[in-house]
Amino acid sequence: MQINETIAKFGYPATCIYEWRHWVLLVRQSQPALGSCILAAKSDATEFAAVGADAFAEFGLCITEIEAMLRSAVDYDKINYLMLMMVDPYVHFHIIPRFAENRVWDGIEFNDVGWPKTPELGSAIILNAKQITDLVSELRSHFTQSVTNVAIT
Repeated sequence: MQINETIAKFGYPATCIYEWRHWVLLVRQSQPALGSCILAAKSDATEFAAVGADAFAEFGLCITEIEAMLRSAVDYDKINYLMLMMVDPYVHFHIIPRFAENRVWDGIEFNDVGWPKTPELGSAIILNAKQITDLVSELRSHFTQSVTNVAIT
């Protein structure tokens, strides 16, 4: 797999939930809301328009599968896609499930501080290595049988 600096910075392969041909889904170590992820393009594109036609075609499938997985795993009320790319230059989205009420996972209470407005990324819970491994495993378990793309490495 092609690894760009953004994917590496977000902890690949330890944070990898799933890989498609052109995209990779990673758990965010910093969780502003339970189930927060990164969807990163595997290419070296630094502008969304440059990811290529095949990646755009696959993007809709990724979003459909991610939303089904997160709905099953954390039962979000809304979902936000943030394409920030200010510090990490390669194309990626921060996917933040949003909650009106707190969620508890692994004995940790997750409060969506910004609800119902903009997510407050600075109020995130930072997961340790074991918690990342456990959350990756938990989220992987919620992918449906219909996911038929590239296997998780």
